[in-house]
Amino acid sequence: MQEKLASFSIKNWADDDRPREKLVQKGSFVLSDAELIAILIGSGSRNESAVELSKRILASVDNNLNELGKLSVSQLMRFKGIGEAKAVTIAAALEMGRRRRLEDTSKIIKIQSSHDAFELLYPLIGELPHEEFWIVYLNNSNKVVHKAQLSKGGITGTLVDVRLVLKQALELGAVGIILAHNHPSGTLVASAADKQITKKLKVASEALDIKILDHLILAQHQYLSFADKGIL
Repeated sequence: MQEKLASFSIKNWADDDRPREKLVQKGSFVLSDAELIAILIGSGSRNESAVELSKRILASVDNNLNELGKLSVSQLMRFKGIGEAKAVTIAAALEMGRRRRLEDTSKIIKIQSSHDAFELLYPLIGELPHEEFWIVYLNNSNKVVHKAQLSKGGITGTLVDVRLVLKQALELGAVGIILAHNHPSGTLVASAADKQITKKLKVASEALDIKILDHLILAQHQYLSFADKGIL
C-alpha cells in the first residue's frame, strides 16, 4: 500500500510528467493551472496523481481560478487527498495572487473608462463573499485621489451616509465620485435599492458641484456600469 501511494508522489513521476522540473526547465508560464496546483500540493491520493487531483478540484469550480480563490480551507479539505496543510497552501498561494493584482492597481491613477474603474476595484471587492460599498474620489483630471469603504454587509439606502461622502469629497478637493459595490450572488442587475442610493447621492452632490460619474456593480469578474447603461 505504501509503495502504491509513493508512486503518486511528484518525485517518482516520469520526467515529462513532473511539473517542478518542467517549471525549472521551461518556465512557469508553460504549466497548466492543474500542474501549478499539483506543485503546491506535492502528491495526490492512492488512486490519482497530484495533477489528476488538481484537475478534479478545478473542475468543481468550472476551471475558474477566481472561484477557486473563494473556497475556504474547510471546503478544499472536502476533496479526498487534500488535508489541512495542502488546503492552507492552496489558499495562501491564491491569496498571494490576489494581493499581487491589488498592488498592480496602484498603477491606475487616472480613470478614463468604466473598465479602468473595474480594474481598480475588482481586487478589492470582486471576490468577497459579502457585499461592500466603496467610493472612489477623483480630481478634475479624473485622477484618483482616494478610495474608501463606505459600508459592509447588505446594501440599503440607510447605510449610505451622504454627509460623510460629501464631507470627504470636499476635504479631498474631489470633483468627481464613482460608486461601487459587489454582488456576491453573481447577479449583474441593478436593484431598486441600488438605483435609490445612486439618485440620493447624485441629487445631494450636484448642490456642491460634485459629479457622480458612475456606479459599478461587480460580480464574477464582470461588471455593470450605470453610466454605460444610461441609467445614471
